[in-house]
Amino acid sequence: MRFRLAFAIAVSLLAAGCVADDVGPINVLTSEAGHPSPTFIPDPGDDGSTVVGLAFSGGGTRAAAFSYGVLRALDDIVIDEQPRRRTLVDDVRMISGASGGAVTAAYFGYRGKDGYQDFRERFLIQDAEADLRTSLSPLNLVRAYNGGVNDRSGFAKWLNDHLFDGATFQAFRKPDRPIVWINASDIYNRTPFLFSYDTFAALCSDLDKVRLADAVAASAAVPVVFAPIVVSATSPHCGYQRPQWLGRALADRNASIRLRAYASALDSYQNADPLDYVKLLDGGLTDNIGVTGFTLERSAAGTPYGPLSPAAAVRLKTLLFIVTDAGSDNDVDWAKSIHGPRLTELLDAVTGTTLSASVRDEFDALTLAVSQWQGELVRYRCGLSASTVAAYRGSAGGWNCRDVQIVVQHLSFADLDQPTQVELNRIPTRLKLPVEQVDLTIAAGREALLVNAELTRAIAAIRARAGVSPGAQMTTAQATRAITKDAWTQAAND
Repeated sequence: MRFRLAFAIAVSLLAAGCVADDVGPINVLTSEAGHPSPTFIPDPGDDGSTVVGLAFSGGGTRAAAFSYGVLRALDDIVIDEQPRRRTLVDDVRMISGASGGAVTAAYFGYRGKDGYQDFRERFLIQDAEADLRTSLSPLNLVRAYNGGVNDRSGFAKWLNDHLFDGATFQAFRKPDRPIVWINASDIYNRTPFLFSYDTFAALCSDLDKVRLADAVAASAAVPVVFAPIVVSATSPHCGYQRPQWLGRALADRNASIRLRAYASALDSYQNADPLDYVKLLDGGLTDNIGVTGFTLERSAAGTPYGPLSPAAAVRLKTLLFIVTDAGSDNDVDWAKSIHGPRLTELLDAVTGTTLSASVRDEFDALTLAVSQWQGELVRYRCGLSASTVAAYRGSAGGWNCRDVQIVVQHLSFADLDQPTQVELNRIPTRLKLPVEQVDLTIAAGREALLVNAELTRAIAAIRARAGVSPGAQMTTAQATRAITKDAWTQAAND
């Protein structure tokens, strides 16, 4: 028996040397640095009074379904009927995601507000684990020892073939699309890795040529289950010039620690001699609720209005920033006994504790940044001349420089009733879920938004400003709640 086991391991080790795993790199080096990130997020196509920002957490298909439910709820809420019908989804101008939430964020950016609605059929109820290596074979153990069981031929290829149709970041460059931030983790610099033009310019690469599937796979690359996604950094001579914000961050000892760390990471892609390849893993390791994009853009802006343009900052009246958190709280038996937890339970508890603490810190940092930004916006707006206001708004009539509200809300399973929370917390972090669990989680995302009192008040004010009748608002809310109730009833019956 021992001989057979030893022989099997020896054969596996020999075979491992012959396995041509697809480990990248995902970028193409160029002789000229790619163009920098946009200075501002895209201006909305309407009057600009409402802007919506979204950040989607990790958590596999569970997180993707929860964030999709929030999107569908936003799409049900009509905020204007003249000159055309608009919902809150029309005003989504920035969206970010980590891990499972990155799938939803990227698909919304790829398909746009008029095409994302088939996400359930194309991803949520599909088997995204179909091409993954999941067996506990000797060869997979060797792969795990060498850095990860699954390479790009698994999840990345599935996404590319079945969801993103071979698209690259170029697909985001359309007039009606929001800015999309996909977050992974740079395990060399121990920082978030943001798929942005500034990042890839520092890598002497063009982000427009990077496949969406590779970026999302990097964001979802759970350690050991997946090998790190590789980005080449071996060609530092491409005429790259630091953006102004990066130089300021490195020179200013009082700059945000998060911004300085990110700036140092980008600087290392040009100046760290031993760094030939950047290795990326799950975005949840450094930012599990996907807020890095906005917080870095805000810190790097160097203006009181960035990442909004000056005109957008003047036209703005309400900014809704919604963070969806699909983290689960598992019921544990060891909490009821003096003994335990066992090793596997302990590892799960340590991971869960680390992520939960990280989520709280990230959301607190976002709330603080937004609160400070609101004050700076008001001071900027109140310091403008009447002629400048008129140029940005079309008229200075009715101008109130202090009339700007920023609402930041965190939506999670804890916002729902206890029986629903119990059902949701039983859903595993997988890339394949039963249809009834998918629909339950979508419905939970809808309901979490509808029961949030702060968002309800802010949305009512937006609708009143546009003259949308309260009766229409009640009809929309009732219809959405009916869908939610039906989904939960069906899931319970199944």
